[in-house]
Amino acid sequence: MIEVCRSHFYKIILGLVCALTLWQLLVLQNVQERVFIANFQYNISNIVNHFSSEKVSNSFSLPKETRSAGGVNFSSFWEPSNLYLRNETEFGNSSYDLCPETPINLDGHITVLKTSPTLEELESHITNLMPGGRFKPFHCKARHKVAIVVPYRDRKQHLAVFLQHLHPFLQKQELDYGIYVVEQIGKSLFNRAMLMNIGAAEALRQYDYQCFIFHDVDLLPEDDRNIYSCPEMPRHMSVAVDVFDYKLPYQGLFGGVSAMNRSHFEKVNGFSNMFWGWGGEDDDMSNRIRYKKLLISRYPANIARYVMLSHSKAKPNPSRFRVMKNGAKRAQVDGLKNLRYKRVKIQFMKLCTWISVDISPKERS
Repeated sequence: MIEVCRSHFYKIILGLVCALTLWQLLVLQNVQERVFIANFQYNISNIVNHFSSEKVSNSFSLPKETRSAGGVNFSSFWEPSNLYLRNETEFGNSSYDLCPETPINLDGHITVLKTSPTLEELESHITNLMPGGRFKPFHCKARHKVAIVVPYRDRKQHLAVFLQHLHPFLQKQELDYGIYVVEQIGKSLFNRAMLMNIGAAEALRQYDYQCFIFHDVDLLPEDDRNIYSCPEMPRHMSVAVDVFDYKLPYQGLFGGVSAMNRSHFEKVNGFSNMFWGWGGEDDDMSNRIRYKKLLISRYPANIARYVMLSHSKAKPNPSRFRVMKNGAKRAQVDGLKNLRYKRVKIQFMKLCTWISVDISPKERS
């Protein structure tokens, strides 16, 4: 009798496993069909949208029509793994419950690797991304839509280490995110702040993000409880950095890694476009936040910890203090409102969206 019951039990279990497997296959097929259709629509719309003017200005608000700023790499739109989707409903997770407020798979302190494969090798290792370095969780609906904006020039090895570290870090936090690398071409002095303005504007051309994380490429978070969510107040993220003995250098600091929701970023008129060379732009933003009676928030120092990758120190901007003197008056017009640049190329790569821009004076006139 016992053997007969056991036999029936095994048959029931086997039947349930087969039914579950069939259901998963049907769901996967349905998602893939929706992905293919949405991807086809996206590819067509991108080709149409990229036939337009070269210069870009006053472009922060999500535009009613898309304007291009230069050449187009059409091949990136036809990657076999294209899963870049414009709307949550197209991806099929809109009916899921919201992800938990506190992700359940966090480890706390995490190991930071300061070496990585090349970007090309890394692409074959990280395979769960949509083109453009986009990701959203499959099992729940993300609470935050976050654009990671990385100002960039000549740091290819740092970028590989950064992407290797940040993608799994962000995915464990169950965010709907994209990484945007904004490369300054040409020989003009580096303008980190303007690149961050451009990154925010270009990210909004692709998706309806709720907030921005402005992230230096040489800073890697050490604790995954340092949640890259959309903040209620502007948040300084890189509170404790190893090269500063894990201490905050001064209270008004807003550099390294910082987060702002979209409404606050618009309210302060973004970053200044006038800081050429190293230094000053973060303190200027800190002042802009104060002018608008906002407060800078921070996570505890034992969580907001970062490792800085080694690099040669940039030459300070000798005019940064002079530019900062009239900051309150200048903030009304200098920033998103007078943003001018030429977008030379945009590539939806596997690990990030790469935006090359020319911000030399002749291209901004």
